[in-house]
Amino acid sequence: MPEIFGSALTLSGLIWLAVTALVAGVVRGFSGFGTAMIYMPVAGQILTPVGALVTLTVMDVIGPLPNVPRAIKDGNKRDLMRLCAGLVVALPIGILALTRLPVEAFRYGVSGIALVLLGLLISGWRYHGRLTPPLVVGTGMLGGFLGGATGLAGPPVIMLYMASNLPARVVRASLLLYLVGVDVLMIGTLGIMGHLSLATVAIGAVLILPYMAGNIAGGWLFRPKFERGYRWVAYGLISVSALSGLPLFD
Repeated sequence: MPEIFGSALTLSGLIWLAVTALVAGVVRGFSGFGTAMIYMPVAGQILTPVGALVTLTVMDVIGPLPNVPRAIKDGNKRDLMRLCAGLVVALPIGILALTRLPVEAFRYGVSGIALVLLGLLISGWRYHGRLTPPLVVGTGMLGGFLGGATGLAGPPVIMLYMASNLPARVVRASLLLYLVGVDVLMIGTLGIMGHLSLATVAIGAVLILPYMAGNIAGGWLFRPKFERGYRWVAYGLISVSALSGLPLFD
């Protein structure tokens, strides 16, 4: 076991993964989303697609825990159950697709999805309809497939909630709890499908500390009255990370 952690600490590019985890944690802490959209484009340049997904999941299942008690009070629990029902169905299908994706296709997919989401959010698109149970379950299924295939389980749910007229605290809490649910289901599914190697789990464990520090800092920084400012900071960081992940810039 010490040898495995020693190997993780000598990984080429670990410092970039740690810095990215810290930044992603800050954004996650004050906005409730953004971890995968910031982390995955960078991790895809250093690790294999499955390795990037495993390290994201390991660090992400622990990092946001300091903010969970507050989120449980503010989040929409019925919608969370519906989202997770969709996740259970579609997540394994997405992971199966990931194992068959070429590395370049994975990187283009991760960066492309992040940039499309960013464009829709910046454009000011708003969903004015009612969040019906079938719509929420379907969104959870889409998030589950994308989460398994690219690590980006958040974008469909982010679009649904950020484009709604729900209060900022409810949106932030619901997204945070949904993404914790994604991580728990992802670890179980990856383990059952035989994709949890000790080496990649060790790298993810090393990243927990900077990621949790970022979450704590971001949670401390969160103030509902500054919601607009937080969103623009998150947008800027997501765009830089997504563009850096495109193979065009290698």
